[in-house]
Amino acid sequence: MWLIAAVYLLGLFMGAIDTGIVTPARTIIQNNLMVDDKTGIWMITIYTLAYASSIPIMGKLADKFGRKYVYLTAIFLFGTGSLLCGLSQNFGSFSMLLVARVVQAIGGGGIVPIATAEFGTTFPPEKRGMALGLVGGVYGIANIFGSSAGSAILDIFGKNNWQFIFYINVPITIFIIITGLLVLRNNKSESVSKIDTIGILLLICMILSLLYGLKNIDFFNFSESIKSTSVYPFIITFVVLLPFFVLAEKKAEDPVMNLGYFTNPRIVIIFLISFITGIVLMGTIFIPQFSENAMKITSGSGGYFVIILGLFAGVGAPISGRLSDKFGAKKVLIFGFTISLAGSAFLIFVTTRYPGLATVVISLMLIGLGMGFTIGAPLNYMMLENTKKEESNSALAALSLIRSIGTTIAPAIMVGFIAHAGGAVQTNEMALLPKEVTAPQLPYAQELNDKLNKLKSDPNMKDKMAGLEFPDLSTMTKVEINMKGDGSTKLPEDLIELLKTSDVTNITERIKILSSRMFKEMTPDVIAKIQNGIQKGIDGIQSGIPEMDKSIADLKAGAEGVTNGINGMKSAVAGMDKGITQMKKAISSQETAIVQLNGFYDQMVKMMSQSGPPQGAVPQGGAPQGNPTGTQTGGKMPAVVGNVSIVDMIPQDVKAKMPASALEQLKDVKTPADLKAKIQELTNAKKTLTAQVDKLTKQRKDMLAKITETEGKHKDMLNAISSIEAAKADMNDTLNKMTVLKEAVPKSFEEANNNYLAEIDKLSPKIESEFQETLNVGFRQIYLTTGIAALAALIILAFYRKKEYDEESKAIAE
Repeated sequence: MWLIAAVYLLGLFMGAIDTGIVTPARTIIQNNLMVDDKTGIWMITIYTLAYASSIPIMGKLADKFGRKYVYLTAIFLFGTGSLLCGLSQNFGSFSMLLVARVVQAIGGGGIVPIATAEFGTTFPPEKRGMALGLVGGVYGIANIFGSSAGSAILDIFGKNNWQFIFYINVPITIFIIITGLLVLRNNKSESVSKIDTIGILLLICMILSLLYGLKNIDFFNFSESIKSTSVYPFIITFVVLLPFFVLAEKKAEDPVMNLGYFTNPRIVIIFLISFITGIVLMGTIFIPQFSENAMKITSGSGGYFVIILGLFAGVGAPISGRLSDKFGAKKVLIFGFTISLAGSAFLIFVTTRYPGLATVVISLMLIGLGMGFTIGAPLNYMMLENTKKEESNSALAALSLIRSIGTTIAPAIMVGFIAHAGGAVQTNEMALLPKEVTAPQLPYAQELNDKLNKLKSDPNMKDKMAGLEFPDLSTMTKVEINMKGDGSTKLPEDLIELLKTSDVTNITERIKILSSRMFKEMTPDVIAKIQNGIQKGIDGIQSGIPEMDKSIADLKAGAEGVTNGINGMKSAVAGMDKGITQMKKAISSQETAIVQLNGFYDQMVKMMSQSGPPQGAVPQGGAPQGNPTGTQTGGKMPAVVGNVSIVDMIPQDVKAKMPASALEQLKDVKTPADLKAKIQELTNAKKTLTAQVDKLTKQRKDMLAKITETEGKHKDMLNAISSIEAAKADMNDTLNKMTVLKEAVPKSFEEANNNYLAEIDKLSPKIESEFQETLNVGFRQIYLTTGIAALAALIILAFYRKKEYDEESKAIAE
């Protein structure tokens, strides 16, 4: 009996665990087979659809042909599909993988209902609950550990050897088939009715259409998503096929789906509870992520907390079976859903607000225990109570199908809660970050600004600096970092994905990666603007230096010409001084001569008036009377006689004192009239010479003023030369500093980026807390959903009334 149980339970475990084992490897597989996310998700979607579609079909076939061979066929299909899935890596074919997943799912759809029916019908009634509890425990634990098992296999064999996720099933398949052929009994219905082929085909189409349509609904954008061509055509297809299916089932000898189930109030309640159980079960897939968020541990570590959930579910499941035998399935379900409701409430109101090891463990204990009491045994027990033994396989298959619908819809809603919470992470986290980055002060920035402003204010440089452009660096060292997460900033897809896959332990580092990337994308424009501005300044200075050289050369040439002019004017002044001195000497001589000649004139007039008529006359050809030689002696001028010159009449002692020029001028003077004329001539000459001296003196004064003025201009020119040469030296120094400045800009902004990342590090506690609380909003909504589902189940169970046994049934039971 236990060997038979092991064959069924091992197959059940293998089939159940594979629903989640692929999840952690999905991105690895799709990248390896070179398909995108939209295509890659089909490796999971197609398995779910094919699995749900095959459940009722395989159950009906088991009723028809016997559980042993249909079960072993299902195991064979599952194992073959697993082998082909692994081989798809060798062939590098994603299409092959999808086909293999369908084969695998068809086999998986026959394992659960057949194994459940075998335990529910072969064990004696008093142990049926325990047996079904064992089935429920194995199924629940396998579902819970699926993703953890996938991660473990990837860790053991390596992420690039994902085929071992599927190959691990092959030896298990071989063992089950060999052992099953030896020990299993082929229990089957005695019915020989014709197989409901039309019903099977219609049911497959209906299930595929309904589940695919439901999977594609965005319950947070229901009105829009329902209009999608991936939703409404499939929902319409289901609705259109439903009456045809009902008609086909009414006409079928052995319908694939007993429509009487849906007219039996007790079975309808069981189906509703099964649907709710599927919803509650799906809350467990978020336990690893919730634990990681609550405990602030790395992704993947949360799988260890699933062990707590699995242990309590594993303990609760067999206990629920025993209690079902003793107290009835309804009471066990009420207890289980009450515990589930308590677990959801504790998680919502306590754990998310006071996260820690103790609160997380208590939540998982309650949720796991609640699952153990609801996941399998009681519902299977109730379903078998209300259906005939010969249709137990199809009855349990129908129950599994309804639960599958719940497990299909629930993630679509729950993932939306996390997605919306995750979408708020960007907005909330970005709001915490500094809004701008200040780059460190650039070298020479203030000095260059001051220097260039000073050069522009220099009169000698004003024109040359007029076209020079230089940026105001004080306004260019601040970079606004717009990462509000409100749509105003479009983040690259890889960064969005980075945020989406963050956890509370790496959110700070990933925000730093994001911030650094965004900083580097936003700063090149600022850096380029600064560098371009500096380059314009460099270009302006470089173009201005040759002009300055030309100006210096022109000024030096002008200064040299001015120097020569000053020297020429100084030489002219010296000539003027010499001429004025000579003319003054001449004037002085003339004045002396005029004074002497006037004295001679007076003496001549006097002498001539004393000597008689004709006074002053000299006989023709002779000397004056009493002096044959005509020479005046005794210091007195003799009377003029004949044509004797007045020079000859001047006493020797007086003549010795007279200048030669005066004597030269008196050489022709023979009469007082001649003397008077000569005096007048000398007087006129003196006046002319005096006027010339005055004119030359004025010219000299003007020349000296011109020299002074020219020397001032010369000094100005020399100062201008010095100023421009100093400015040129400054310009060359500025040019070197601008080059250093330009090269320093990227480094300055790199330092700013490092400072910005350091600020983010300081904010790490706030960032982690904000991330944790934002995701907790999503988790509260998820477990509010499971709590509401549990509460709904309790309300529905209040309307369930146990079937009254007829006498025959009582006898059988006894």
